[in-house]
Amino acid sequence: MTAPRAGSKIQIQSYKHNGHLHRVWESSIVLKGTEQVIIGANDRTLVLESDGRTWVTREPAICYFHSKHWFNIIGMLRDDGIHYYCNISSPFVYEDDAIKYIDYDLDLKVYPDMTFDLLDEDEYQMHRNQMNYPGVLDRILYNNINDLQRWVHQRKGPFSPGFIDQWYERFLTYRW
Repeated sequence: MTAPRAGSKIQIQSYKHNGHLHRVWESSIVLKGTEQVIIGANDRTLVLESDGRTWVTREPAICYFHSKHWFNIIGMLRDDGIHYYCNISSPFVYEDDAIKYIDYDLDLKVYPDMTFDLLDEDEYQMHRNQMNYPGVLDRILYNNINDLQRWVHQRKGPFSPGFIDQWYERFLTYRW
């Protein structure tokens, strides 16, 4: 797998287990690109939903993708602090100037005080039944939720103090 170059623009493409495109973030700037980790950023970027609807993100976001973990982490810079939205997903692949991953519905929403909520378990169960997820996938996903919660408690990776701010400062050097 190749890696995107820092400063390049890429799409972020989210798919469902059945291969259908779920959501596309039209343009993000790569801040760090290796075969294992991609850190990107966007602000007021166009998002296209699979049903044809579109919307624009409201605040700057730092996006963290890892090729070995079944989650990705979005740190959103808001007036009251950094809010995190963590997608439980397949590890990413990078091809055709896009980060691609399978979204498995479960999300961990982390607040500035590092408390969190697990979201969309009902949607996960519905899609698990509809798309016949294998039992091993269920175990992988829930193990990764546990890993992700440990990262929050330990302030690891994107949850470490200064991580999002540092990458946001780098993002600002590309924006203007």
